[in-house]
Amino acid sequence: MGSSFSELLAQRQFMRFWLARIAGITAYQMLMLAIGWHMYDLTHSAWDLGLVGLCQFVPALLMALPAGHWVDRWHRGRIFACCMGLLSLVAVVLAWATAHDSVSRELIFGLACVLGLNRAFQMPAQQAITPLLVPKSLFQRAIALSSTGVEVAVISGPAMGGFLYLAGPMRVYQVCACLFALAMGLTLWVRYAHVPRFTDLSWSSLFAGVHFVRQRQVLLGAISLDLFAVLLGGATALLPMFAKDILQVGPDGLGLLRAAPAVGALGMSMGITRWPIQRHVGYKLLAAVAVFGLATVAFGVSEVFWLSWLALCVTGAADNISVVTRLTLMQIETPDEMRGRVAAVNGVFIGASNELGEFESGATAALMGPVASVVLGGAGTVGIALAWLKLFPALARRDTL
Repeated sequence: MGSSFSELLAQRQFMRFWLARIAGITAYQMLMLAIGWHMYDLTHSAWDLGLVGLCQFVPALLMALPAGHWVDRWHRGRIFACCMGLLSLVAVVLAWATAHDSVSRELIFGLACVLGLNRAFQMPAQQAITPLLVPKSLFQRAIALSSTGVEVAVISGPAMGGFLYLAGPMRVYQVCACLFALAMGLTLWVRYAHVPRFTDLSWSSLFAGVHFVRQRQVLLGAISLDLFAVLLGGATALLPMFAKDILQVGPDGLGLLRAAPAVGALGMSMGITRWPIQRHVGYKLLAAVAVFGLATVAFGVSEVFWLSWLALCVTGAADNISVVTRLTLMQIETPDEMRGRVAAVNGVFIGASNELGEFESGATAALMGPVASVVLGGAGTVGIALAWLKLFPALARRDTL
């Protein structure tokens, strides 16, 4: 085990990309925390917080399938590097606008659309490049190490962003711009054997990933389960409101709340690495989604900071089971020439669950208040887990990965 891990660390191209992803994800978490708090400072509107998510989702949805096609056709590393460069530019624009006191809700909405467009290319590129950087014998360990790095970044990013925000949003945007530029430089340094595939852009090529997923009911069930569970149960968009109005904490407290799910996910990913899920995979996946929903309900009714933080930790741990299961199924069952397009389909589902979920949370919070929005969403997630037990029996009966 130790020798295999040392062999993985010796894979220089993989480690460069691993470091690039950590830098990029850390910066992205800081950026989204600053944007959310900045928007709430400007408007004090749950509806506007939700619209930020919608502005990211719509362009990501419209460009997802063409982006997946191009990721399968062109150099994935350069695509990812360009995405990091664009994110750095967004952070520079926000820093400049903050320095000149010209940040508005319209500017944030416009840049959120750019973030969504960027996501359409970034997600399939980063998912499809990893198998090209390590030998097949080290692939599972590469996924485990990547997952651990992501969770560390998701923990440290919001915490760093929250504390930096105490010095003002411009400081956060400046650090984000530097980290995104670092990620771009590291990615351009990655070398691998790129085999260009000049597939014509056609309807059949665009929708090949969709057809691939539809023909595999277990994969479709796992991906759609994550979509509806996080769509209903996600409370991320409302965290600035809960932090400021209900839990009575500042941006540093918001940073800790945003980091809480990643703390739980990190603990779970380390546990799964040590004790992998080997039997009754389907039932354990559905049970994890139900736990996610119950923990979301607990967060919604809590008025105590440490209890809210703990509930969010549980949501992260439960969600990690779904993430590990879904990614493992995708990488095992998808041939390399299809990975970009299948990853794009997965990206649509993830974007819908995250960004569209933020809009749903903001819209329902504007109508019925934040507590009722989160509680009903969590209860709906539990209902989804029970419904998928009947709708996707092949997923429920799945015994091993």
